[in-house]
Amino acid sequence: MPVSKHALIRYKTIDKCLQNRFRKWTLEDLVEACADALYEYEGVGGVSKRTVQLDLQNMRSDKLGYNAPIVVVDKRYYTYEEKDYSITNIPLSESDLGTMKEVLNVLKQFKGFGYFREMQEMVSKLEGKILSSNSEQREIIELETNHRLPGLEWIDHLVKAIQKKVVLDIHYQSFKAKTPTVMQINPYKLKEFRNRWFLLCATHNEEKEFILALDRMKYVYENYRLPYQDPFFDVDDYFKTCIGVTRSLKDKPEQVIFRVNSRHAPYVISKPLHESQRTLEEDERGATLSLYVIHNFELEKEFLAFGDGITVLSPKRLRKSIEKRLRIGLEHYEKITQNNNKKHHKTNDESPDFVST
Repeated sequence: MPVSKHALIRYKTIDKCLQNRFRKWTLEDLVEACADALYEYEGVGGVSKRTVQLDLQNMRSDKLGYNAPIVVVDKRYYTYEEKDYSITNIPLSESDLGTMKEVLNVLKQFKGFGYFREMQEMVSKLEGKILSSNSEQREIIELETNHRLPGLEWIDHLVKAIQKKVVLDIHYQSFKAKTPTVMQINPYKLKEFRNRWFLLCATHNEEKEFILALDRMKYVYENYRLPYQDPFFDVDDYFKTCIGVTRSLKDKPEQVIFRVNSRHAPYVISKPLHESQRTLEEDERGATLSLYVIHNFELEKEFLAFGDGITVLSPKRLRKSIEKRLRIGLEHYEKITQNNNKKHHKTNDESPDFVST
């Protein structure tokens, strides 16, 4: 069943509303939300109750393959009976697969063009997922993804806000906070690191940049009452001199020199920790390498992941920090060993004496 562009916008808007359990949704609320979405994306307005009622009926049915578990609570409020349901989680139909294969074939025709090189990995991933969607085809590309990670539902929302330069009200709850707080921010850039997504932004009317984790966002609203403020720093270069996402404008990159033993050297050389990595010296015992990066939490984690395979030579502050972390880790293991020994001795002391007869 073909779906018009306007209908698809309404379905996605209704889906997003019903996933938000922080408020109750009447039919009038859904009509208003659909009208706002159509005006925002298409510049058209006016959605009738009858149209949204038919949308709800279509979403409930098998016409589109949704079979959405939409229920009415207290004879007034619409919601999903299943807490984690979303129409975006349903498998692709044969028609959808056919369309995506056609698009993929068009993209593959551009292979080899200079401006297309950065897209080749994305096309390979897309091809693997489309092929594996066919029940007769085993999965030939396994992607490093975590579909259960909270916050992925905000990516499309945030991309559109960045493109259209819209201020956002974000209900954000850090790991340390007991309740969410509302932040008014200007969104600038999305960044993925270690299968988690982050938003680079700045608080409204303050020259203070922030990096917010998408999995800590509880809800995101467009705020058209406030004027969007362009970045006061170079967004494109913000992450270039750091590993991960932890940094601030005051942080300055520095040369980091480290030694890798012969066992780990081939892996680190063939897969650099950062684009600035350079090989200073290499012999049968290993290699000495350098980075030009900001000292942050993620840099230390990279080094610690290699255990005794990497030794930081400079700068001194980074070397001392790594050394301290390794000492603390060693102390933890020593305590566990001591406790296990005490338990072992206690068990032996309490063992009954056997007397031969």
